[in-house]
Amino acid sequence: MTDTISAPQALAPATGPTPQKLKRSIGVVGGTLLTLSCVTPASTLFVVVPDLFSSLGTWTALTIAIGSLLCIGVAFCYSELGTLIPSAGGEYAMVSTMAGRLAGWLVFVLSLLVVMIVPPVIAMGTADYLSPVVDIPAPVAGGAVMLLATLAGLLDLRANAWITGIFLVLEVVAAALVAVLGFAHSERGADALVHGTVAAEGGGTSTVTAMMVVSGLAIALFITQGFSTAVYLSEELEKPRRNVPRTVLATLAISTAVILVPVIAITVGAPDLEALTAGDLGSMVTAWSNSAVGTFVSLCVALAIVNAGIVMVIQNSRVLFASARDKAWPAPVNQALSRLGRFGSPWVATLLVGVPGAAMCFVNLDTLYGVTGVSVTGMYLLVAVATLFSRRGAHREANAWRMPLWPAVPVVLILVLTYILIQQEARYLLWTGGITAVATLYWALYLRPRKDTRWLVSIPEDGENGENGENVDGVAPAVAVA
Repeated sequence: MTDTISAPQALAPATGPTPQKLKRSIGVVGGTLLTLSCVTPASTLFVVVPDLFSSLGTWTALTIAIGSLLCIGVAFCYSELGTLIPSAGGEYAMVSTMAGRLAGWLVFVLSLLVVMIVPPVIAMGTADYLSPVVDIPAPVAGGAVMLLATLAGLLDLRANAWITGIFLVLEVVAAALVAVLGFAHSERGADALVHGTVAAEGGGTSTVTAMMVVSGLAIALFITQGFSTAVYLSEELEKPRRNVPRTVLATLAISTAVILVPVIAITVGAPDLEALTAGDLGSMVTAWSNSAVGTFVSLCVALAIVNAGIVMVIQNSRVLFASARDKAWPAPVNQALSRLGRFGSPWVATLLVGVPGAAMCFVNLDTLYGVTGVSVTGMYLLVAVATLFSRRGAHREANAWRMPLWPAVPVVLILVLTYILIQQEARYLLWTGGITAVATLYWALYLRPRKDTRWLVSIPEDGENGENGENVDGVAPAVAVA
């Protein structure tokens, strides 16, 4: 029985026609550029990290470092499952196949929350970094970025890889410049990184506690979260068994360096603790250099945010496309979401990601942050659980990348992520839990009674086959979770 969290013993043949597949058109370089752009190291540094500075002060770098170490284990899980189950469905396809259809549906709901919330969260940061040139309200700037990203997401994926690659270079230059300036204007030694202090309201300082760091880990996990994009693109990556783990692990390493090094530089280079806690990075850069350099960095960050929006819309539309292909919705909705445009992109799914994302730019930002942190942590938790089943039954002998230290890595992740989850604010747990409860009702009342015709999680051919479609490694062209 696969309605509960238990491992299917074999992969059943597809019950319907072979699912429509996305075109394999990018290699490891293009996939890495797209994935790095989805992590958005510079935009994350300038938009999300200041929120950590305000609560964690000098322990922000430590919190991000701990989160990055945890993400190594998460990346191992994604790499193993992503090469075993190369599907645009990403987490939900992997978890459904390994741990059952209900678990897959729950992880789909969490991933849908993330993919709908993260783009507007990042996009709203555009206003702050366009301010040297033009003054635009944050919701308006964010909405415009989301609409522009939606238009770009309708184009061919290979073209988008080059567009995002150019933008990525600019944002890495901006992050590197911040790091150089911060270290060149050091106000305190490296020992500040291991003594947690933050500016208190009304003056003075306050000590950062270990529990505050644990609570902040949900946002720290979100900071490098985009490395999972390689799994979403696994249907469009050439030779996925080789390129998916390379892309996942390389992206995590590069993005951690691009984010963590400037954070350390900012921590030691901030004029005082009050300036660090305020997290106004644009003003710091201007103070370290001059207004021209500050304007250049701000515009690079604005471009990075646009870049992030493009890649996130690309990724997130693939999630909706895959859910429709797997019949998660009533028939008319499935037909609409699975339509491919002239450039090979799922155009209806792209519009349904981008346009509501523009509207969400007018929602309270703190709520978006909190729900995203809880959703990412819960999603990683379910992926780690699914990895415990990746070497049972028919999956034991499958040709896939295998992580070291299995099953210790997923077991440790499950324990740590569960602890992080229960330390989050109650209101964010209630928001996320309420949405998940409604989705569970949809599963119980609509999907489960129609288990022969709905939520048939399919796995397209893995891309390791010959040119004429012949099977060269013993993997069936398409399978579905029974």
